[in-house]
Amino acid sequence: MKNAISWILVLFILVSVLNNCLNTSVKKEIREKAAFMDKLRNLYSSGDPSRWPKPVLDPESISTFSEIGHLQEISFPSDNQYSSEKELLGKTLFFDPRLSKSEQIVCASCHDPELGWCDNRTFSFGHDRQLGVRNAMSIINTAYAKNPFWDGRVNSLEEQSQKPIEDQREMSGHMDMAAGKIAAIKGYQVLFEKAFGDKSVTKERISKAIATFERTVRSSASKFDYFIDGKADVYTDDELMGLHLFRTKAQCINCHNSGYFSNNTFENIGTSLLGEKGEDLGRYLVTKNVDDAGKFRVPGLREVSRTGPYFHNGSMATLQEVIAFYSKGNPEYSQKRTTIHEGITLKSEKSGMVRMLELSDREIAQLEAFLKTLSSKAERITIPELPK
Repeated sequence: MKNAISWILVLFILVSVLNNCLNTSVKKEIREKAAFMDKLRNLYSSGDPSRWPKPVLDPESISTFSEIGHLQEISFPSDNQYSSEKELLGKTLFFDPRLSKSEQIVCASCHDPELGWCDNRTFSFGHDRQLGVRNAMSIINTAYAKNPFWDGRVNSLEEQSQKPIEDQREMSGHMDMAAGKIAAIKGYQVLFEKAFGDKSVTKERISKAIATFERTVRSSASKFDYFIDGKADVYTDDELMGLHLFRTKAQCINCHNSGYFSNNTFENIGTSLLGEKGEDLGRYLVTKNVDDAGKFRVPGLREVSRTGPYFHNGSMATLQEVIAFYSKGNPEYSQKRTTIHEGITLKSEKSGMVRMLELSDREIAQLEAFLKTLSSKAERITIPELPK
């Protein structure tokens, strides 16, 4: 009986010691994690990016890298300087259906201010309910985009503003005819005179006015901006960890950097589906450089939680899907990497920066939480009264 009691006492002591050790270990781990998060919070919210942890960059991204941060001031071209009168004219034209052949479609049909300045569709409907062939990119912060469109086929917003008007799938118009219709509207003469100094209506002036308005469509300060400016408490731990992962393990910052959250380059992430239904040659159609087959513009990530679906073909519905796609390195099927176009064999050479990351479900959720902090409060846009 005494031996049994002794053994029970020994066992009780051993369990108590082990439990104490485990509790001590767990408490230590919790303290270390809390200390790590406190350190990250202090560094990232310091207002001094030079104090931030060093980003994890691939060698090929270094030449185009600039640290994430605030959006810079908008720059207007020397031959199309800003004026409030020109902005108003451009805004009016942006919402005027008379630029389209059917007089039913406006620029805002695909770039709706209430839908993140896109339309949240996989492909947009255009003239005679035709479907487009690519997802409509949001025009928010487009002032910072070099070579607009998914394939970068124009060099300026002035050029960009003409393309949808003349595209047979979109507005199916013609710039000369559109200018003629606008010139015939007496109410526009006053707007053109205020914007350009005289009443003359030309397609060049229409393009410049719309481009001026588009440059003003810009994100306001987001939760991210407030956080890096010193408001340390606005971020949850998951949002903070998502920011850190974005710059380190997940390596999103290779392509999505600067205040615009894009390096303004074209990358192949393996979504061109060469040789398959939905094939899109991307940048190659512009440059005819075989190395550009399957490359598309790196979009800016501000407002990204409001501008889905994602990718040039709208193939991803949620941010979680997008992050999981990159985490798996997009295991692109070999049969979807080659095609023959106009007698030329093209191959999709996926960027080496797209590779297996093995992010956990928790890390994917943290990245998503961070990306949502890049969106600002939607601003109500007053649609101008159309001239008569």
